[in-house]
Amino acid sequence: MIYDALLEVPWLMPAVLVVLVVVGPPLGALLANKPRLDIAFAVASLLPIAALTLIPIERELYNLCEIDWILPTFGRVEIFANMVLFVPLALFVGVALKRPLVAFFAASALSALIEVVQAAIPAIGRSCDTGDWLANTIGAAIGALLAAAALWMHRRRVARTAPAAQPAARVDASR
Repeated sequence: MIYDALLEVPWLMPAVLVVLVVVGPPLGALLANKPRLDIAFAVASLLPIAALTLIPIERELYNLCEIDWILPTFGRVEIFANMVLFVPLALFVGVALKRPLVAFFAASALSALIEVVQAAIPAIGRSCDTGDWLANTIGAAIGALLAAAALWMHRRRVARTAPAAQPAARVDASR
């Protein structure tokens, strides 16, 4: 169902990625001192991940796990969508923790865990795929880079608005 919708509108996921790249860093910079909002955005970004990877679907599985290392491209809409899916998560977790690298590794580990769950519970009708993990990890890397850009923008804005440091008065020790 979602795959069919993506095929009908193949420009949607590239457009979403462009919006995330353009809007993500300034939004992250605005939220850098609001950890509760960052966490709320991160939790909200988990909802589509859970819905698209763990909600059971009816289909016959031929393989429980597929090993392929397909890179996301515009022509591979499902793989490209898998990449875009993890960008907001890494972005908002990276800004909330102020640690984009930690967010990258956590998002990649979450993707691996999802693939393990899909392999371990065939009743949900989903099969694990190393290509999905790779695409998710690439999306997490993009999100971590956007988080780093957001934190840089935030630090720059704070430095510009901070009052200029006053030179300390000298104490004359000869008196």
